[in-house]
Amino acid sequence: VIDIAVVRTPRISNFTDFNPFESIPGVSLRYVKHPRDLHSPDMIILPGTKNTMGDLIWMRESGMEAAVLKEASRGKLIFGVCGGYQMLGKQISDPYGEEDGTGKANVTPGMGLLNIETTFIEKKRTIQMAGKFGQVQGIFSALSGLPLYGYEIHSGVTEFPEEKALTSISPIHEDGEIMAEGSQNTEGKLNVYGTYVHGVFDGDGIAVKIVEALLAKKGKKMEDIQTINFAEYKRQQYD
Repeated sequence: VIDIAVVRTPRISNFTDFNPFESIPGVSLRYVKHPRDLHSPDMIILPGTKNTMGDLIWMRESGMEAAVLKEASRGKLIFGVCGGYQMLGKQISDPYGEEDGTGKANVTPGMGLLNIETTFIEKKRTIQMAGKFGQVQGIFSALSGLPLYGYEIHSGVTEFPEEKALTSISPIHEDGEIMAEGSQNTEGKLNVYGTYVHGVFDGDGIAVKIVEALLAKKGKKMEDIQTINFAEYKRQQYD
């Protein structure tokens, strides 16, 4: 009933972020390598990547970027996680040439769907986080206030308008202030969201709320849905 397409970039990482959707009856989660296979899903996810700028260039050269932008203009849901979140912005700066290994500074235009700009720094941020969704706008407004947990692992620092923040989070195992994070764009037909938090869909009820919103957009409801505690599911998988 619900079709979710994850763009299968050449350097995809942390793809387990999307496993919660596979536990929901009636949801098809696809990994798409070619623009011709994207079709017209209910939601498109841009995943994390080991090389954001390299995969963004691949998106551009393969025609995948154009296909995603076309679907976004038609009102389809776009959600970026970590590197995918960075791609959705206005530009990505690499002053040290870390991403391409050249050591030369360069700037790559982003997809322009979020009002954010990312700059790569030499130190990678790796930290476990917990928090909650902020005032979520648009089709995913039911996520507002829901608790979330996960981790960040990235070298980019992203500037964004705080009034458009998607979440508020703080470190779990060390001192740190609560900070706004992520971004959203619900202007016109757009419903575009992004976050650095891997595991953002793992929290109780989050994936279900997203699927309910996608169903409502199609004029349908999710009746007597059988869900699982995804944290427990992951523990079972580890065992």
